[in-house]
Amino acid sequence: MENGEVENKGVSSLETVNGGEDVFSSKESDASTADHLVMMVHGILGSASDWKFGAEQFVRNLPDKVFVHCSERNMAKLTLDGVDVMGERLAEEVLEVIKRKPGLKKISFVAHSVGGVVARYAIGKLYRPPRMENVEKFSADASEEGSKGTIAGLEPINFVTVASPHLGSRGNKQVPFLFGVTAFEKAAGLVVHWIFKRTGRHLFLNEDEGKTPLLRRMVEDDGELYFMSALASFKRRVAYSNVGYDHIVGWRTSSIRRNTELPKWEDSLNEKYPHIVYEEHCKACDSEQSGSVVKEDDCFDKLEEELVTGLSRVSWEKVDVSFHSSRLRFAAHSVIQVKDQYCVMLAVLLIGERSIHACRRC
Repeated sequence: MENGEVENKGVSSLETVNGGEDVFSSKESDASTADHLVMMVHGILGSASDWKFGAEQFVRNLPDKVFVHCSERNMAKLTLDGVDVMGERLAEEVLEVIKRKPGLKKISFVAHSVGGVVARYAIGKLYRPPRMENVEKFSADASEEGSKGTIAGLEPINFVTVASPHLGSRGNKQVPFLFGVTAFEKAAGLVVHWIFKRTGRHLFLNEDEGKTPLLRRMVEDDGELYFMSALASFKRRVAYSNVGYDHIVGWRTSSIRRNTELPKWEDSLNEKYPHIVYEEHCKACDSEQSGSVVKEDDCFDKLEEELVTGLSRVSWEKVDVSFHSSRLRFAAHSVIQVKDQYCVMLAVLLIGERSIHACRRC
């Protein structure tokens, strides 16, 4: 097709200048009415193509409602530049997409792995309170019902993360391939910056002496960065997590739970989504409520507790996934992203179909 546009069974895609993908309905009347921007963000060392298949499923099911963009601004080695730098780039990319597609009214994010943390930084940059000249910061006593605003001028709808290290990757079995061996985990914290540069330092909560770790700053509003107000502004927040066989991101960090809160799961909850083994709707709780549930356990960490407490001040839908019966279970971190048709056969459109239903309601 003209101008580099490619059509695939009613879905068109157009590569942007920097290598990203706009995905939309091939039917002009549907494409013109789509007012819901879905930003899909890949993980470390990833690319826009990682979410291409998922993006097509969104458009195929909601052709007249969604316009999907697969992010490209932090591809490959650029994912090593740090969560803050990547977040700034993603925020700029969102603004460029909105400028390119007039008529957008709503916005959702679907992000994999470290992309979930980067998206949290970006929305903190893009959040605009109802009245900028008279804003009350999101405090420990604030309720999410009282927090309203826009993301880049659009109504926030869904914020979905998939196997994202919300509590970082430092120790306590947060990176499963280190086998929970304390010596390995400590050594990884000392050398991670050699491999994963500034991003590794941020995920392992390593900052210069006297400086608060970035992930800790991201569980409250920080100056002109409204991290928690932005997160609270979404109608729905969902965290998908692998309960096992994810050797990159542990269950606790991706599901925003304390060690003692990890549930006992069943082999399957229903036939339609056979790999979902546990679901939980967690209401927002204030600092006092969070403090009352802290128990002594073998994984207690003060900084990690602050991250759990901060992120628990907004409600979350937590969906726990297991590929233990699949022959691709050892690639769970990648399979949960639903990159291709075979992954769909495994995950039954785990992310896409359930999120599509939520977008349809909105």
